[in-house]
Amino acid sequence: MKHSIKKIFQNLSLFLLLATVFAAFGVLAAVEHSYSYEKINNLNNQKRIISSLLSLPKGDLDLALIQFNGKSTQLLHDIDKLRNQYEFSFVERFILSNSKEYLLDLDKLSSLTKEFNERASDFYTKKNNGDKEKEEALHKSFLSLYDQINNIIFRAVSYNQQKFNIHKNITYLAFILILSIALWYRKRLASIYKDIEYLYNVDKKGYEIFSQEAGAIAVRMRRKPDVSENPAMVDPVTGINNLKGLMSSYAEKKNIKEKNYTSVTIFEIDNFSKTNRVYSQEMTQNILKKVAFAISLHKQSADVIARTDYNQFTVVLSRESKEQSFKDADIIRQSVAELKLTSPELGPIVVKMSGGFIIKPNHISLEEGIAQAKKVLEYAKETGGDKISQIKDLAHSEL
Repeated sequence: MKHSIKKIFQNLSLFLLLATVFAAFGVLAAVEHSYSYEKINNLNNQKRIISSLLSLPKGDLDLALIQFNGKSTQLLHDIDKLRNQYEFSFVERFILSNSKEYLLDLDKLSSLTKEFNERASDFYTKKNNGDKEKEEALHKSFLSLYDQINNIIFRAVSYNQQKFNIHKNITYLAFILILSIALWYRKRLASIYKDIEYLYNVDKKGYEIFSQEAGAIAVRMRRKPDVSENPAMVDPVTGINNLKGLMSSYAEKKNIKEKNYTSVTIFEIDNFSKTNRVYSQEMTQNILKKVAFAISLHKQSADVIARTDYNQFTVVLSRESKEQSFKDADIIRQSVAELKLTSPELGPIVVKMSGGFIIKPNHISLEEGIAQAKKVLEYAKETGGDKISQIKDLAHSEL
């Protein structure tokens, strides 16, 4: 079974997107761990601050009050910082669901801190200096606050352990998944590269082609020319099939890729009829040759192309979807419009084509399909040309 390079690269693009998502998760995990460590440092710093408030110099109470005010303000600022940092604790908020518990702990911490600040403020005033009751109340408030900080630290360490286990499991899973897919794609890309090497020498025996696209190219490189050796089936001007050659080639190829959709497109060069000849015969034939060559560049192994009238070309495509058939037909039209042609008499020449496109049902013959495509072509020409029309366009115009 041959594999589609297009699908492989589409899936590879999806894999790279998935790897990017895992990388983004890793960045978020790193940010969250960073804030977790900052939270622990913040709480330990609060413990140092409240411990220092018990040993302020009492010899100079004015200096002690200044130091107290600064440190008490720092305590409240650190609590606010803990609230803000919790916004980045994604795992705790959305997976461990500890928001209520954590915020209640911070509310209690804030209340105990304010109470501790009040006790310390009373203790470090001249009026109450040396009051044993105030000192005992301060010490009691200190112990309550210290215990609350330790409780929060204990819970934070416990949550950090749970987060680490979650991140660890996801990291292991991501590594195994990415490594497996990377090895899988490495093998396929190596096979595609071998296909490319094989195309340098398609006569090499014993090689099994991996990709559909390389297989189609190899068939085109190995097969005999599509045009018949019978001059009656070859257009003498362009060297591609004429109408008879089209029918003969289609009969040979119609069973290739049976599950594909077969489309028939009749292209006509706009303003290029025999009755409206602007260029010399030599220039006209040169234009027809260039157009035929441009069309042939888009031909795949199961396709058939032919010049079926003076300025008309018939293209029979075999594709996996109707949309792809129409897209490829329009690419042919655009590629012809991009041809660089110049006339000595009239200067640059822009070749524009109109097209009638149909999807040929299996139950009708190629001749019937061509007849339907010609009707659609007439509609494309009547509505301005330089475009490809479909049966649905014609149907809408008749309603």
